[in-house]
Amino acid sequence: MIIEPRVRGFICTTAHPVGCARNVHDQIAYVLRQGAIPQCPKRIAVLGCSTGYGLASRIVATFAGGAETIGVSLEREPTATRTGSAGWYNNRAFEIQAQKMGRSPLTLEGDAFSDELKKTFIDRVREKFGQLDMLVYSMAAPVRTDPITGKTYRSAIKPLGAPVEIKTLNTETGEVFETTLAPASEDEAAATVAVMGGEDWKRWIDQLADADVLAPGFQTLNYTYIGSELTWPIYWKGTLGRAKVDLDRRAEEIRGRLGQDAGRVVALKAVVTQASSAIPVVPLYGTVLFKVMKQLGLHEGCIEQIDRLFRTRLGVGVELDEAQRVRLDDWELSPEVQAEVSRRWPLLSTETLGELADLAEYKSQFLRLFGFGIDGVDYAQDVDPRVVPS
Repeated sequence: MIIEPRVRGFICTTAHPVGCARNVHDQIAYVLRQGAIPQCPKRIAVLGCSTGYGLASRIVATFAGGAETIGVSLEREPTATRTGSAGWYNNRAFEIQAQKMGRSPLTLEGDAFSDELKKTFIDRVREKFGQLDMLVYSMAAPVRTDPITGKTYRSAIKPLGAPVEIKTLNTETGEVFETTLAPASEDEAAATVAVMGGEDWKRWIDQLADADVLAPGFQTLNYTYIGSELTWPIYWKGTLGRAKVDLDRRAEEIRGRLGQDAGRVVALKAVVTQASSAIPVVPLYGTVLFKVMKQLGLHEGCIEQIDRLFRTRLGVGVELDEAQRVRLDDWELSPEVQAEVSRRWPLLSTETLGELADLAEYKSQFLRLFGFGIDGVDYAQDVDPRVVPS
């Protein structure tokens, strides 16, 4: 079949197996050019391993750090007439290349929120590794079912307390407009914390510790985004911010059980993901931010960010902020970058978007998530959606 992108709002319902594989290969090539990371932990788990920062973590650990990895993600398999999820293709493209390098990665595809998968995971860790040196938590999901109560929670990305009027962007049409966001109810705020806070992360670590599959010196990282004052009305000061406070609290609990360096929240920069595309204001902020950071030579995608994390921010004695987080959003939040983004923000309109921001780059990065718009791929070629090229 000929596979084309089918985009509705912030969702792309198709993925290209050849494009996804090429995207994985390009990230591997970048990491290999940077050289080895001898200090990298050697037995690493990545939860949410198939796209974005999770996939980048697995690539850096494997191809620069020489690590063996076990990944977990929830994917959709392809059929003869329907494509799989981008993560399904990414996982297999990664495994093919890792095996060529002499690694033997293991991937579990299922609901990482469930205790059933946690039990299977523990069994496989015992068989393959004995113990883990590191676990990266890079999960992004709008819904979570509590394994104890069976209750399903749905996140609601809204402000708290009062309505917020905010500037946003229709990424399909390029229209910049003002919108008013209604505040979340207390139930919606609590549900967002249940999905996007640290409860499941802590549950993972507790079950792994109870099963004695954590090695001495074990460390776990949980990726988050804090953002700038321009995004705070919907982000840090909204339901998402309440979830992030919970995340910091859970990190402290993990450190209390396993040691002062065992659990860290890592604040990363803004990048294009399917999840972030659904948050009002974030796509507009991203189009401006990317243009400014590119002009200043500071722009990073997922693979560049995680490569810098593993090379410069792991281990004991790393500089932390007041909440004991590791900060990789330092370039995004630098005074030089934020001053220029803030200067452009009030000037943004549908008419000035092309001059002040980079919508084309944003759209390009969004399509790349699904294997489209990648150099060297013949999108007019008939492909079998069930086959990942080697």
